[in-house]
Amino acid sequence: MKIALMDSGLGLLAAAAAMRRLRPDAGLVLSSDPGSMPWGPRTPDDIVARALTVARAAAAHRPDALIVACNTASVHALPALRAALEPGLPVIGTVPAIKPAAAGGGPVAIWATPATTGSPYQRDLIRTHAASVNVTEVPCPGLADALEHADEAGIARAIAAAALLTPREVRTVVLGCTHYELVAERIRAALSHPGLPEVTLHGSADAVAAQTLRRLGGAAGPAADAEPGDLTVLLAGNRATLTDPALTYAEGRLLAAVTHAH
Repeated sequence: MKIALMDSGLGLLAAAAAMRRLRPDAGLVLSSDPGSMPWGPRTPDDIVARALTVARAAAAHRPDALIVACNTASVHALPALRAALEPGLPVIGTVPAIKPAAAGGGPVAIWATPATTGSPYQRDLIRTHAASVNVTEVPCPGLADALEHADEAGIARAIAAAALLTPREVRTVVLGCTHYELVAERIRAALSHPGLPEVTLHGSADAVAAQTLRRLGGAAGPAADAEPGDLTVLLAGNRATLTDPALTYAEGRLLAAVTHAH
């Protein structure tokens, strides 16, 4: 089994690590173009074009499925990606986990990029899945970019600013950008308040990995003696290795440790 994942940058690490935990024998192809990020402020046509380029680079390695591990690309480019690649290559998009977060009754906060916050797409998800709960949309300017470069000071500033915009009583938070899952525990700590329950975070990495395996009929684990799958890293379509910023995150270190570099 070989699974490809695409994103503008390091946001794909969380879903890739989730897939590695579920099926360590699966080969992984990580395709991104960090030089073109962030994609959020770009026009929809530009996002589609860039997403198709990144996806086709991954598809050239003949994976069994492609995970669009990027909320922005899923919003704007998923129909174009499916039209270009399916049915030969199943394409699995990423949806913010608003529905399961709202199931607890709220209140809920959604941390997302400024481009996604307040967008018709996110507002439609809120109307569809969270109409009965109190939802606060929290823009996180600069957080994805700081995470992409492992800019510790920038990450700290962005998380602190978003925490100030999150109502104190909110104990359920949707991580509406795949990059944010790389610092989930730091976000949880920033939202902790004495006397209040711990915050529950809802990301998409585990769900999209499980959905991909269901699509492929391969939810069962590998044989006990299965070898770890290969890892292929593509930056702007060119073979590369995991970058130094990627290795600052637990997900990147897991991929580097439980793999055969290829």
